[in-house]
Amino acid sequence: MPPRILVVDDEADLVASYERLLRRQGYRVVATGTLREGLAMVTRGPLALVITDLRLPDGDGLEIVRTARRPPAPVPVLVVTGFGSKESRAGALAAGASAYLSKPFTVSTFAELVEQTVRREGL
Repeated sequence: MPPRILVVDDEADLVASYERLLRRQGYRVVATGTLREGLAMVTRGPLALVITDLRLPDGDGLEIVRTARRPPAPVPVLVVTGFGSKESRAGALAAGASAYLSKPFTVSTFAELVEQTVRREGL
């Protein structure tokens, strides 16, 4: 069965783009637009990767990062934001994010970062 990736982002068009690309890369994709649902989906596992926005309508995407990285089965997390800064990058990495990407970005950059992150985590 293909590895499963969770996408947590409230921009429906962006989520649809992620889903198309990730499916072409051979992943199963589940998605939500809220922090609350994202946290619930993280705990249901198993996941190969979580992709989350930092700004969600009901909270901070760093909560997703911290929850996904908890033992006993930490999941790698790619943080994507339209409000990138050195401070937010440092905060995301300090919270446990495996990678950080600022919008806008190219499809190839996103695809490569997903593959690198999943491979690096040994999944």
